[in-house]
Amino acid sequence: MDKIYSINGPIVKVKASRSFSMMEMVYVGKKRLISEVIGVNSDFTTIQVYEGTTGLMPGEPVVGTGAAMSAVLGPGIITNIFDGIERPLRSLAELSGAYIADGAQADPLDKQKKFDCTIKVRVGDTLSAGQIYCTCPETAVIEHRCMLSPLSKGGEVIWTAPDGSYSIDETVVKLKNPNGETEELTLCQRWPIRTPRPSAERLPIDRPLITGQRVIDTIAPIAKGGTAAIPGGFGTGKTMTQHQLAKWCDADIIVYIGCGERGNEMTQVLEEFSELIDPRTGRPLTDRTVLIANTSNMPVAAREASIYTGITLAEYYRDMGYHIAIMADSTSRWAEALRELSGRLEEMPAEEGFPAYLPSRISEFYERAGYVKTLGGSEGSVSIIGAVSPQGSDFSEPVTQNTKRFVRCFWALDKSLAYARHYPAINWNTSYSEYTDDLADYFKKNVAPDFMQVRQEISNILLEENRLMEIVKLMGTDVLPDDQKLLIETARAVRVGFLQQNAYHKDDTYVPLSKQYLMMKITLEFYRLARQALADGAAVDSVLSLGWIEKLIKIKYDIPNDKEEMFDEYSAQLKSDFEKLNGGAAVGA
Repeated sequence: MDKIYSINGPIVKVKASRSFSMMEMVYVGKKRLISEVIGVNSDFTTIQVYEGTTGLMPGEPVVGTGAAMSAVLGPGIITNIFDGIERPLRSLAELSGAYIADGAQADPLDKQKKFDCTIKVRVGDTLSAGQIYCTCPETAVIEHRCMLSPLSKGGEVIWTAPDGSYSIDETVVKLKNPNGETEELTLCQRWPIRTPRPSAERLPIDRPLITGQRVIDTIAPIAKGGTAAIPGGFGTGKTMTQHQLAKWCDADIIVYIGCGERGNEMTQVLEEFSELIDPRTGRPLTDRTVLIANTSNMPVAAREASIYTGITLAEYYRDMGYHIAIMADSTSRWAEALRELSGRLEEMPAEEGFPAYLPSRISEFYERAGYVKTLGGSEGSVSIIGAVSPQGSDFSEPVTQNTKRFVRCFWALDKSLAYARHYPAINWNTSYSEYTDDLADYFKKNVAPDFMQVRQEISNILLEENRLMEIVKLMGTDVLPDDQKLLIETARAVRVGFLQQNAYHKDDTYVPLSKQYLMMKITLEFYRLARQALADGAAVDSVLSLGWIEKLIKIKYDIPNDKEEMFDEYSAQLKSDFEKLNGGAAVGA
């Protein structure tokens, strides 16, 4: 029997063994701690342990399983709360209380619960990988579609169970594969967490993940199947922004990965998610949410595994034809786990002590996002939104810089905006999206033909204001000509009225794209009329005394989301006011 030779934190070594293969899941010690082989040579087998190693001693047994570290996939995932290696925390709490005992064993999915199944195949049908053979309601809003695993060879259906209630381990379909062997299909399957699930085809990314947050949807949009990073220092609102996106984005299912965050913060997340009402369905948000909680006081190796577990669950639901949004909070804590494990392995450190393979690990994670045609013929997507927590808000540190290389959307949180209570605290000058051109056709066809032009004009106003503020800081506003004073005031209306949102206001917490467009449009209409008035000899103070800057700021509250026709009234009033200012001259001809 193979035995432990040495123990260094979560790293265990076995001497002169030929029993284990790379990435094999093994059980370590008398408590049978869940572990994974991460290094094999002629002298030692190196194993990382996903549980606490306190009390573990040399000489204790190490037992292989012959299989890779895998997630169990089946009905019962939605609404559940898992740790980093897919152990259900509610079940573990019943076994060992508030703190997880080392070696505590609990089935990832409830084997006793029965699901009302509808069999979708008949005897004589041919099944191939990814095809659906059974469906059941997992929650009130999510239908679970049991698919033939990509690892299966497929074959002819030789037996089916009648429609009815079954547990996840009961056989519902039998196949005869091309080798003549019988394969029994249950409601669940296993998949190695570090291996991406295959798809038939990667499709172009050409439709947005609509979030209802104006600074995101308009200034730096993300696409379905896209990737985004939210970097920001302590207290800038990373978690709050992800909560808002989880609640309002138009994804079918949310996978929230709490990776190395503080325990009290994760507790708050769990409590809030259980209380939130899903605006799409009117039911609890947990009906379409999976939570993975691996807090900072849990074993560091399981933190490293948590994002792979999370994205494997997301890919599984993507293959059913759903659109998934992953919130990873935070990838910096995950990178710190990599650094600690690398140090225990005595690997040569790279920048700031992180391992040299940090960039490749980050890219492996984000590259599992995408919009695909599934093996079953439907369309699905996985969008990844990862929070990054650079120490001291230093965006030049390795995790932020390497994340920036592999994501196409960068929402930089600004400490000064957060302290000024500007929500979301996304700095529009340092944030960007590379999806804008990909999404242009969607915005033109589904929102307005001139949406991209209007968006660009708003962006230009903000850029010009940023340039002028350098002069204002040095010399004050008095030195500026009237047209530049007007631009600064208009930019204030854009910043405070358009980019800033109130998460607690019923009409401002989520804003449809059509209203976002109309808000920009009327702001630009004011700016055009005001510039014309200045050109006709009006003073800037007279233009501003009309009170339209304050009206534009309050328009997000004054015009409800379901009464967009009020913008026409505002536009008519705007023209009328400027006609009076110009002494009755025709305006906007």
